[in-house]
Amino acid sequence: MFGMIIKLALLLTFGGSILFFLLGLWSQKGKPKGLVNGRLAECPDSPNAVSSEPGTQPEKVVKPLQAGLEEVMAAIKKTGGVITSHRDDYLSATYMSSVFKFVDDVEVRTDGAVCHIRSASRVGYSDRGANRKRVAAIRAAL
Repeated sequence: MFGMIIKLALLLTFGGSILFFLLGLWSQKGKPKGLVNGRLAECPDSPNAVSSEPGTQPEKVVKPLQAGLEEVMAAIKKTGGVITSHRDDYLSATYMSSVFKFVDDVEVRTDGAVCHIRSASRVGYSDRGANRKRVAAIRAAL
């Protein structure tokens, strides 16, 4: 009986690891949402994204960044992000987790004196607060 429980536990652990590995690969094939009608895309219904865009669900709101786009870009690089796109009014970056190589997107658009920011996971449901922490780290790096 005990041997059967151990085998089942090992099988579930191995299967779970393979699932996370495959989800990590899948996330690497995605791309940022981009601007939608001049604004950052809305957050999904899942709790794995935050945004400073007006109209964001209250539980997903973060404050806009009080900085210029070039300063935000430097802060993103300082916190481990890789810039994937940059224009005068918009930039996108990716962050990759160390173990399963999940990719998250950070997008920023300038709106005069502030920069609106969106940080979201490409796959999965929960991020355990990783995107909110990422925005806080970018803000601290400014």
